[in-house]
Amino acid sequence: MKTMLRSFSFVVLCAAASLVQAADDAKAIIDGYMAAWNAHDANKAGEFLAEDAEYYDVTVGSAQKGRAAARDNVIKVFVTAIPDLKWEMTGAPIVSADGIAFQWVFSGTNTGAWSAETPATGKPVKFEGVSFVRIKDGKIAYQGDYYDALGFNKHLGW
Repeated sequence: MKTMLRSFSFVVLCAAASLVQAADDAKAIIDGYMAAWNAHDANKAGEFLAEDAEYYDVTVGSAQKGRAAARDNVIKVFVTAIPDLKWEMTGAPIVSADGIAFQWVFSGTNTGAWSAETPATGKPVKFEGVSFVRIKDGKIAYQGDYYDALGFNKHLGW
């Protein structure tokens, strides 16, 4: 009975250690991903995404499907439009074995065009939000961003 109890305790400890390691890995992945955004390197940020990643921006209402779409239609757009962007995690994230959720603040000055039809405003912007991220095989498989779009638009004068 003691041997069985010891074996069970060992299995529980290993499972707990594995969960802690997965949580540390998720946090490290997000730290690197945000560092790439803050370095204004869309290609590097894109490397953190799985090839089949899904990037959902609630204000757009539809997901970007695939690494290239997320990189080109989200990350590059923000890095171009706000070349001095700063994306910071605020507070402690909530981490699980396969994901992480965290609050953030995003700031910078809109000195680049959003698109050919939407020129730069030259105005500073600062808004808060939350991201829900799923990690699979060491890559971001899903990112859902929810943020204050009204405040974002007001800052830009839209």
